[in-house]
Amino acid sequence: MVDKATRPTRDPVSFIDAGGYEISVAAGLLTRAGEIAAAAAPAHRYAVVSDSNVAPLYASRLVEQLGQSGESVPLCTVPAGEAHKNRESWAAITDQLLAAGLGRDSAIIALGGGVVCDLAGFVAATFMRGVPVVHIPTTLLSMIDASIGGKTGVDTPHGKNLVGAFHQPSAVIIDPEVLDTLPVSDLRAGLAEALKHGAIADAAYFDFIASSAPLLLAEDPGKRDVPALNHVIEKSVRLKVGVVAADERENGARKALNFGHTIGHAIELLSGFSMRHGEAVGVGMVLEAAAAERAGVTDAGTASRIRAALESAGLPTARPVGPSVSSILESMRGDKKSRSGEIEYAVPTRIGVMAGAGAGYTVRLSDAVVAEVLA
Repeated sequence: MVDKATRPTRDPVSFIDAGGYEISVAAGLLTRAGEIAAAAAPAHRYAVVSDSNVAPLYASRLVEQLGQSGESVPLCTVPAGEAHKNRESWAAITDQLLAAGLGRDSAIIALGGGVVCDLAGFVAATFMRGVPVVHIPTTLLSMIDASIGGKTGVDTPHGKNLVGAFHQPSAVIIDPEVLDTLPVSDLRAGLAEALKHGAIADAAYFDFIASSAPLLLAEDPGKRDVPALNHVIEKSVRLKVGVVAADERENGARKALNFGHTIGHAIELLSGFSMRHGEAVGVGMVLEAAAAERAGVTDAGTASRIRAALESAGLPTARPVGPSVSSILESMRGDKKSRSGEIEYAVPTRIGVMAGAGAGYTVRLSDAVVAEVLA
């Protein structure tokens, strides 16, 4: 936890207790991110992990803040994009840290989107058998999803996030102002995850996002509904924190967060990561809900409602034409959510209520039903 005596004093700042660490949310917080990170994760030395898009915008000021003690702060930059969230990038970063002389009394600062959060978190989980990590997410998706909950990992040719570890951050620092530098397509991808949060836990929140999407996604950042966007960030953060608090290691309730990800991960992987994660998850939600409707698990009309909400945000809702049905099914069998060779799905019975609540939070749908929907 951040010592309250060292907290930034400019209001308004929202502090969300994530059970062992604190999530700070406020416009302009990036200007004091080094101070907050140092208070949450005291260390002899720090290293910043970022990517080729974010580092030129924000890394220099963060390195300067963290280096005020006189110790050098390595900046480890990877090429932007999911294709670079791999074991090669993990090895390159750890080698840089070792070459720079960092030891067990170091801490990692992740500055970037979901790829950087996952990758830097995995570096922190494994470097010297584990050092602290502080996340400074710079995309909507990473603010409400990747930076929270302690899941870290890298992709392999066999699937997404198949090599990783649970490693909770020491703090998460969210500055909504950085979203002004993002293309609208990235905001859309983040809204897909927010809609997922509503679909699994809060129907009113789901409807709020769907109705607010046009104002949230205005091309001109000055014309966006900032209070509504801040509400989305805080609401989704609180929803995810609540789910993770109930089931950190994904043995039950946390599986609900996988809605859309079983099919979505396969589509994303087979696209060669040309599809954004949020876009693929959105398509996955529509298809998984449609399959669950056919199986009698999900109320009729749920998939249509999800499709309409995604379309209101300008997100795709249909399977890409490239990957075959058989290749998608095969990719899903290799996913970490598969058990005993059978694919498990987290799906709602209706918007805001999950199927299997209290009994594993997943259901098994036949390949035949899923193939019908995919086709």
